[in-house]
Amino acid sequence: MMMIDIMNMMIGGLVLLIGVLVGVAFLTLLERKVLGYIQIRKGPNKLGFMGILQPFSDAIKLFSKEQVYLNYSNYFSYYFSPIISFMLSLIIWMMIPYFFNMITFNLGLLFFLSCTSVGVYTLLISGWSSNSNYSLLGGLRAVAQTISYEVSLSLILMSSIIMIMDMNLIKFSEYQFLIWFMFMMIPLSMCFFSSMLAETNRTPFDFAEGESELVSGFNIEYSSGGFALIFLAEYSSILFMSMLFIIMNMGGYELNLLFYLKLVFISFFFIWVRGTLPRYRYDKLMYLCWKSYLPISLNYLLFFLGLKMLIN
Repeated sequence: MMMIDIMNMMIGGLVLLIGVLVGVAFLTLLERKVLGYIQIRKGPNKLGFMGILQPFSDAIKLFSKEQVYLNYSNYFSYYFSPIISFMLSLIIWMMIPYFFNMITFNLGLLFFLSCTSVGVYTLLISGWSSNSNYSLLGGLRAVAQTISYEVSLSLILMSSIIMIMDMNLIKFSEYQFLIWFMFMMIPLSMCFFSSMLAETNRTPFDFAEGESELVSGFNIEYSSGGFALIFLAEYSSILFMSMLFIIMNMGGYELNLLFYLKLVFISFFFIWVRGTLPRYRYDKLMYLCWKSYLPISLNYLLFFLGLKMLIN
């Protein structure tokens, strides 16, 4: 019986892994299409029907290109940091209450915070090990931004945790049966979404890849497979954050069409923001986090804490 359970878990994990990779591939296609139409031009439309085979073509091109060896890089950390980054972005998916993998995390949100905080090291090591001033600067900027917004993100998550007094993601569905948390705490949900943008290095917080100032940031020395893995990790994080937002603020987790439509909408929102907003000014970055998000999240935290004590 135990062997059957282990087999089910392995098959579930494999299905999840393939699903995430295919989802990430088509998310890149969706982004290029949407950005194309926002800028009144066509996106990829040559390969296959309406460019549907473009992601596979890109993957084959990137992974079959020659790996460039940098003479002055720290060889092992330079090559392994994108791989570890990609592995971390896939490991996080284990905490999604996915019925087939038979794992339910009682401390799911703690696991999420642990994985995202370790992800910062891969950014830093990628930038440092390339042994280039540009990439080191990009790495430092990315780390400063990620750590700052993780503070506000964890406080926002704390408000939701205090509401339901549990870190298990399955519980969120039960508590949102009558009303979504998003309607109960709209300012907090907006801060959560904005922190998600900063956490995944997306516009308007894409300082890690500021082309005009930094020539592509911490990943400047990466090409072919390494470059592909860094961006696979980023897009996997976008999908995961979208799913986390839906589970925590938009009705919880249920395997139906509405859930997937919500997921597509939030992922589309990431792209929509990229096509609409200019990049934020770097000196205003911390101002937004420490002067706006932190007071809002702390006030909500104390409010829910007081409410919980009053009810009990």
